[in-house]
Parts: sequence; C-alpha cells; structure tokens
Amino acid sequence: IRFIGGTGYVWWRLMRSPSLYSFRNRDEFLSENEPDILLIEDNRYNVEFMFEALEKINLADRVKIFKDGEEVLAYLFAEGSPCKQPRVILLDLRLPKIGGLEVLRKIKSNEMTKMIPTVVFTSSARDEDREESYELGANSYIVKPNSHENFVKAVAEIVSYWALQNVPYC
Repeated sequence: IRFIGGTGYVWWRLMRSPSLYSFRNRDEFLSENEPDILLIEDNRYNVEFMFEALEKINLADRVKIFKDGEEVLAYLFAEGSPCKQPRVILLDLRLPKIGGLEVLRKIKSNEMTKMIPTVVFTSSARDEDREESYELGANSYIVKPNSHENFVKAVAEIVSYWALQNVPYC
C-alpha cells in the first residue's frame, strides 16, 4: 500500500491495481466525485482488506480514507466542505490524535452531520465501548472479524447495506 497525499486526509493506493487509484490531479478528482463512503482506519492492512471488499462490490472509487480522527473532523467540518453527505462512515475506535468515540461524539452532536449513518467497526469487544458508542448515536457496532475472509465479507456486507440498499435521510 502506498500513500497518496492530500491536506486533511490520506488517499491509500493499492500497488496491485495502480490504475484504479492513481489520480493525476487530486482536486480534479474530488470535484468530480464526492465520496459515498468515509473510512477512518489507521491500520494499513485493515485498509487493504477494506479496499478488497469495496472492489468486490464496485465501490472502491467512492471512498475516502482517513488515518486519524483529526483528519476526518477537519474534512467534515471544514469551511466550504462538500454539500453532499457520505452515505456511510466506517469508524474505528482506536485512532491516533482524536479517538473514535470523540469523533463519533462530534459527528452525532452536529446538526449538519448527525444523520450520517456511522458504523463503529472496531477490534474492541469491550461492553463499555459498545454501550458508549450506542449512547453517542452509532447506527451499528461491529467487532472486526479475525480472519481475512470474514473481515472482507463483513466490510462488503456493511457497505453494501448502508451505501447501496439503505435509503438515506436526505
């Protein structure tokens, strides 16, 4: 996996399929394609597995990936941020800079973002994390499967439901 830089977020690029994720001009790409899916994940291997799942359901070109909570909040709440809201946010809890629970708190307490479906997809099976996530407004709480096959299947099912089947609020 290789990073493709940008301010406030990181584009991940899979080396095995470079043509899918190579953009000559980041701003040109963003102006044509607002993301339907926001992934907030700091583990590069998990990101690769997520992209594998998104490729299977033909949504790999509709995703924006952030490596920490600070980046996603800067993107969501930036002045002049996109009018179109994402269809779903997949949020890890264990993030650098600003943790996932604080990110969830800010997303769900803001009038502009509170209706975005937010799925906590985490390695934490702690009852306290699950309970707090739901109290803060998480739409779902899923513990990441340990096997590669089940991980990819879970991501494909989550995103397929929230981004393709669910009818959004607005």
